[in-house]
Amino acid sequence: PDAPAPAVAELAIAQMLALLRSTHVSNCQLHRGEWNRIFGRRLGEITVGIIGVGRIGGRVLRRTKAFGTPRLLVNDINPDYTSNKEFKLEWVSKQTIFREADIVSLHLPLTKNTKNLVGKKELLLMKPDAMIINTSRGGIINENDLYEVMMEGHLSGAAIDVFEREPYCGKLSEIERCLLTAHMGSMSVDCRTRMEIEATEEAVRYIASG
Repeated sequence: PDAPAPAVAELAIAQMLALLRSTHVSNCQLHRGEWNRIFGRRLGEITVGIIGVGRIGGRVLRRTKAFGTPRLLVNDINPDYTSNKEFKLEWVSKQTIFREADIVSLHLPLTKNTKNLVGKKELLLMKPDAMIINTSRGGIINENDLYEVMMEGHLSGAAIDVFEREPYCGKLSEIERCLLTAHMGSMSVDCRTRMEIEATEEAVRYIASG
């Protein structure tokens, strides 16, 4: 389970930067022959909300340090307050994160408790210009609710790497400021290689123990 974590964490950071600077939007516009210079924000100057501070969420936190001192709001079912020694963390409720964060990044497993965890109610709690990222599991964000909220002009961006049904062919592709990727979180050469090695080692361990 540790093997893909660095790659997923780096993709989450990449998506934060893309959303903050609208590089995905500018790319689409330039391909259409449109020249628009878009104002953005810097990662070190905003409030980042992390829901799920485990293998991947913790790595995302560590990587934010390279960009300055964003305000860090975190939530986890098993808070690790020792992390406060390394970061200046604010352990808060999910509702506080949705209300106050400029970017919300989800790092959760898909369970009966997290299915549709983020729906219309939560999305509308967010600031009108806030952004949300999901690199964890499809089904945690209700995709139809996200589509409706963004079509109404709420949220300045979203980055979704995982979907309830894959390959994805839903309505979010109609929204230019919604950055969509094809479940690429673990798709770095080193991490995929490590995943295969660890899976093989585990199979050998199981056979040998029998």
